[in-house]
Amino acid sequence: MRIATALAAAASLAVFYATPPQPAAAAAAPAKCHRGETGEPSADSRGRSSVDAGEIRWEDESKYDDALKHAHKVWTSGGLDRVKVRPDDASSIADLQWRDVDRRDGAWAKRGGQWAPHTGADNIYLGDHLLGDRKAYGTKQWRRSVAVHELGHALGHCHKTINWYLTVLDPDIDNIDGITEPTGTDRKNYHALWG
Repeated sequence: MRIATALAAAASLAVFYATPPQPAAAAAAPAKCHRGETGEPSADSRGRSSVDAGEIRWEDESKYDDALKHAHKVWTSGGLDRVKVRPDDASSIADLQWRDVDRRDGAWAKRGGQWAPHTGADNIYLGDHLLGDRKAYGTKQWRRSVAVHELGHALGHCHKTINWYLTVLDPDIDNIDGITEPTGTDRKNYHALWG
């Protein structure tokens, strides 16, 4: 009986070792971009983000504190924890600055915000001319939508189109009406980019 058990065990080991290893699942490709603006990459990009060593350290020079705090919260909760978003302090260097701007010229005519990469700290500008009290998009909900959209860019996400799927990264401010957090697809795109 012991010999039969030993032979059966040896046979199962032989089958175990003869089975070739399974390849690891391939990482999802970064999400493609809308390509509606000059200089926009063709896909989400870690290299085109404000992320430095797995985190974004930010400074606040904006009066829209509720909107930026909300954006920080929704891009770092519910499993979106690969990139830490923290306030700057005396022991760190800011990667991102939140600022307000009051411009109505050119592209700013209907732009509620803009992520602007720089050699030093990047900026997120929030447009007072649209987001201010009693302005066209001057509500808590709109400010949050714009802040979440712009922080998405700081995390390396490019513009997508609402014609593809529901996303907070659509470039048309009217299309993100009521979207105040990353959608299911935005979250998948985050994981494809950051793991």
